Amino acid sequence: MNKKIRSYLVVGNILILLICLAIFITGAFQVLSRALYDYNQQTSMTHAPHEDIIVIEIDQESLDLIGTFPWSRDIYIPLLEQLAGAKAVAFDITFATKSDDPAVDQAFAEELAKHDHVIIPSTVEMESFFRKETLVKKGELLKGQKLNRPIPEIAAASKTAHINAAIDEDGFIRRTWLMLDTPEGPIPSLGYKIAEMYGADVQDYLADHPQAEMNIKFNSSTKDFMSIPFYMVINGEVPAETFTDRIVLIGFAAAGDDAKPTPVDNHMYLVYAHANIVDQLLRHEKITVIGDLVILVLILAAMAASVLLTWRTKTVTSVALQFLLTAILLGGQWLLFQKLLVYLDVVYPLAALWLVYVVNLAVKTFFEMKQKQFITKQFGRYLSPELVKQIAKSDVELPLGGVNKELTILFLDIRGFTPLSEKLRPEEIVDFLNMMFDMITNQVLANKGTIDKFIGDAAMILFNAPLDVPHHEYHAVKTAYDIQNGMKSVQADILQKYGVEVSIGIGINTGEVVVGNIGSYLRVDYTAIGDAVNTAARIESNSAANQILVSEETYLRTKNFFRYREVGEKQMKGKSASIRLYEVEDWIARPDGEEAKIKVGE
Repeated sequence: MNKKIRSYLVVGNILILLICLAIFITGAFQVLSRALYDYNQQTSMTHAPHEDIIVIEIDQESLDLIGTFPWSRDIYIPLLEQLAGAKAVAFDITFATKSDDPAVDQAFAEELAKHDHVIIPSTVEMESFFRKETLVKKGELLKGQKLNRPIPEIAAASKTAHINAAIDEDGFIRRTWLMLDTPEGPIPSLGYKIAEMYGADVQDYLADHPQAEMNIKFNSSTKDFMSIPFYMVINGEVPAETFTDRIVLIGFAAAGDDAKPTPVDNHMYLVYAHANIVDQLLRHEKITVIGDLVILVLILAAMAASVLLTWRTKTVTSVALQFLLTAILLGGQWLLFQKLLVYLDVVYPLAALWLVYVVNLAVKTFFEMKQKQFITKQFGRYLSPELVKQIAKSDVELPLGGVNKELTILFLDIRGFTPLSEKLRPEEIVDFLNMMFDMITNQVLANKGTIDKFIGDAAMILFNAPLDVPHHEYHAVKTAYDIQNGMKSVQADILQKYGVEVSIGIGINTGEVVVGNIGSYLRVDYTAIGDAVNTAARIESNSAANQILVSEETYLRTKNFFRYREVGEKQMKGKSASIRLYEVEDWIARPDGEEAKIKVGE
């Protein structure tokens, strides 16, 4: 990765981090967080509530038999007589207004006074017309502005508790306040009061949260609780012993407003929400929500992992690992909730994981496309398509800038071009050269060569660069052989048209050179330099028309594939020692051992 890409990544990922933090702080994905929390609740339900919890339903059948609600309060007198042996009896019905007949209220209050285990609920007014806020002070209970008790005679004859519902912005009930503060002093919730009267030790719940807030663990749905229609109890159809030493809740279970959505039921009657709270308190279960600091650490870790996966692995592998990390986060938080009732909100770490991945993958793809375009532009016209494809697919950067490497270098020159050019117009000369170089190019690319450059009527061709080419010496000589065979038809056409003989002389040498992008920052060329290159050029200058000469090094490596004639030693310009040369006469076999059966030009 070069410095330019690295700088883009640093700046880009800092921006993504700021975006992720903004999303987290604003709670933009709260809907998804709640959905994940609700799923954990649904999949962790036991469907086995405490056996001592009984719900007496004011159901539709009871309403049909007894009459429209509200009922006369004397209807509850036989109910209380039947429930005399219960440990706690809790109404989820407020008696905040007086009856038309005061004697009925008095009779109900007198019956209530006979029992010290009955709870008649109150409500806490958290807002008023003049003050639209709820007071929250650090380390203190939520402060209500008014306590709405039952009518005085009923309140004096019973215990009380609040039935205020803590409703989230989406309308769901997921938590409750076990205690609220009022101008008349603290008041417990209905569920807390019931559990306390049953004998459960629930004091520690109040210390868990400054506002005595508790996340409700919904273990059971409506149908899981023991429920009895109201009319059956007052008619004596249920033995009084059924309620002995048990908890009894009385509330609505008929069509109406007394129902809210919960994580486990989109329409749960509130009496069953209270029943779930009581069940949770008796089990002494607590849901622990992991704090923001841990989530922030996970966000940073997810971002770091995503960056590493994007740039250190292939795309297919990184996608698979991204899904694996997603599964680990989702599965891990699910197991935490199932086993320990610990909720870890992984929505924001997952959002960071995928947001960083998508952005980094886009950047990576962009630069890879630019690299491929650069490669195609730089090598596509003088490198074989197969090698261009290999370079484009390569995950490593090209060793550009100059490296030592063994190459086979081929030089060729068109002989007879000068007398031919004297007979041709300039545009005809260009057409001739294009025709010649087109034939040469096809033969070079077919043999995995790299056209380094065309120099007037000459050409320099490299083998084994920029990518490794096995048997590059063979491919160089084979290219020369194919070019000379391809020249036969060209020579005949030129001789017929212009009466001039043209031919090609070729020189080949194998040796170590410096190859790469060589030049200045304004202009660079991919080329090779070194003594082996100069030697190849000198060999070509010693070749005759239609002749292919190779150095002794190239001969030794290819003598099993071509038939040679030894030319002898030649003194080259600029060389202190003479060089032994060999002329290619025929093609014998390929490197794979197969004999040459088809010859170019035949």
